[in-house]
Amino acid sequence: MEELEMQVSQIEQLIANGDFVGLEEFLNELNISEVEELIDELPEHGSLFIESLNLNRAVNVFRILDFPTQNRIFKKLSKAKISALINELPPDDRTSFFSEMKDDIKHLILLLPPKDRVEALALLGYPEDSVGRLMTPDYITVKAHWSIERILGHIRRYGKDSETIDVLYVIDSNGKLIDDIRIKDVLMAEPETIVGDLIDYRLISLNAYDPQEEAINIFRMNNRVALPVVDGQGVMLGIITVDDILWVANEEYTEDMQRIGGTEALDEPYLDVSIKNLVKKRAGWLIVLFLGQLLTATVIEHFEEQMASAIMLFALMPVIISSGGNSGSQASTLIIQAMALGEVTLSDWWRVMRREILSGLLLGLILGALGFLRIMAWQSFAHSYGEYWVLVALVISLSLIGVVLWGSLMGSMLPFVMKRLGADPASSSAPFVSTLVDVTGLLIYFTVATLILKGVLL
Repeated sequence: MEELEMQVSQIEQLIANGDFVGLEEFLNELNISEVEELIDELPEHGSLFIESLNLNRAVNVFRILDFPTQNRIFKKLSKAKISALINELPPDDRTSFFSEMKDDIKHLILLLPPKDRVEALALLGYPEDSVGRLMTPDYITVKAHWSIERILGHIRRYGKDSETIDVLYVIDSNGKLIDDIRIKDVLMAEPETIVGDLIDYRLISLNAYDPQEEAINIFRMNNRVALPVVDGQGVMLGIITVDDILWVANEEYTEDMQRIGGTEALDEPYLDVSIKNLVKKRAGWLIVLFLGQLLTATVIEHFEEQMASAIMLFALMPVIISSGGNSGSQASTLIIQAMALGEVTLSDWWRVMRREILSGLLLGLILGALGFLRIMAWQSFAHSYGEYWVLVALVISLSLIGVVLWGSLMGSMLPFVMKRLGADPASSSAPFVSTLVDVTGLLIYFTVATLILKGVLL
């Protein structure tokens, strides 16, 4: 932190003195992550930093910035720097940047040479959240009949333009992917060895139209730095590298956490979101939750007259509501996370339901026993519940069992319903589940109370 403060101080001094040559030298000596931190600390000078860096470093800094920062800087860059930057950005990063641009990007695509222009339009033609949007066409392919010696010569000639040379891809004469081989295996083999001798046919590939979420799970389950992308006929189209997947995984995680918290996903960092947009993102869910709570009030009003003679039941109502909401929130959070990690799919709904029935029942019995003991303890010391305290304790115990069981079922099944409808399971957020369980929980509570206490206290 102290080092960053010193760097900020030096930068401000150089800018104040108009020493832009010194600024250029200073920035070009830093790691790109340090330049990114300086842009965060001094956002008003972000475009100046990118202008000052040599082109290669400017590209590497620009590609690790979040889109709002990229967009803010991009609008202030000189035409020459914009053209150079767009042309030097790796295809996958360029596609990602173009995808986020709200303005017309035709004039930017026209800055590219014809070959790159066709490539950019092809990548932008894939669905927004598909694997095709993440892939890069910069990779090394070899043929099965090539020798190791020929491969090494091929890498020396074309390797500098590849996203990675850690993995080489074996294709046939029609461009179909046969297998991939690690550079380690190539380097360890004898010069006269043929590529075909290194093939093991344990190939893992992605389809260009696969959802990005699926790619994240495949990378998670396999120790790969890159995976090939093919079309429906198995023709190789590009590769996806693990750095791009980590970026997408972080975005997915952030969106899920925001939705679980009961708000729409923010499209940019919190501090960059305007108050207007922040209110807009949060208001929708708050209104839905408020309307849900109005239903809770309606249920209470409906039973108010019946419960008037057993006022202690209203005092115990928060215990029932919170227990059901908490069990539902727990279940929904666990299932949403399991879905995100690929541990649970739609076909597992029955297994999940059976587990939640059992666990919800056991949890309800635990809380029900504690509720009974609480009534018994208060009755012993303060005689708070009168001669029918056992019946009151029974109402609380049975209600807790029912509400916790119901909350667990609702919380676990709602993500499956959302997924089946094509929505994000994270939309079945904890506040939403809690509000839903509040209404149904009160119905269970008051129904149990009416059945047990009718003719006694009611």
